[in-house]
Amino acid sequence: MAEQRRAERLDQPAEPRKIKLPRFDPEAFGRWSEGIARGMGTANFIVYMTVVIAAWFGWNTLAPAHLRFDPYTFTFLTLVLSLQASYAAPLILLAQNRQADRDRVSLEEDRRRATAQKADTEYLAREIAALRIAMGEVATRDFLRSELARLAEELDEAQQRRHRLERRQQEKSGHRPEPLDEPRDEPDAD
Repeated sequence: MAEQRRAERLDQPAEPRKIKLPRFDPEAFGRWSEGIARGMGTANFIVYMTVVIAAWFGWNTLAPAHLRFDPYTFTFLTLVLSLQASYAAPLILLAQNRQADRDRVSLEEDRRRATAQKADTEYLAREIAALRIAMGEVATRDFLRSELARLAEELDEAQQRRHRLERRQQEKSGHRPEPLDEPRDEPDAD
């Protein structure tokens, strides 16, 4: 009841009436416009359009006068081509805008992936650097070989010193030292 009184009041502005236009799916229309733009951008379209215009010229110049539907100045052909161009331009622009939107989304996704890959690469580089530092403190194969060779030399030198010491002790006690590396002559057991 209050709304009815409000509509009748002259001191209040009237609410605008909304015109109900038919609704359409923008995605479906966009796909349709892309299909048309894709078709108009092909060599087939140009060839077919050339054939239609040549047939139009041929019919309206060579056909008998009573069968011609567009006389010499080809006004109707000009109107048809203008109408086609007036619809083709916005459809092509709509298709280009949709492609630009897709490209923008793709570019943002590429940037996001590149950022993630850069972060992953930096993380791996830090991990590799940490491993190199840790490996500097770990014995490598070459280091172990050199240490084992050094120890073997030290053991050989220690063994030689021990043998020299034993010889000296035997010489002091009056025993004749036996040669180290020469094999002993053993009597034949025959």
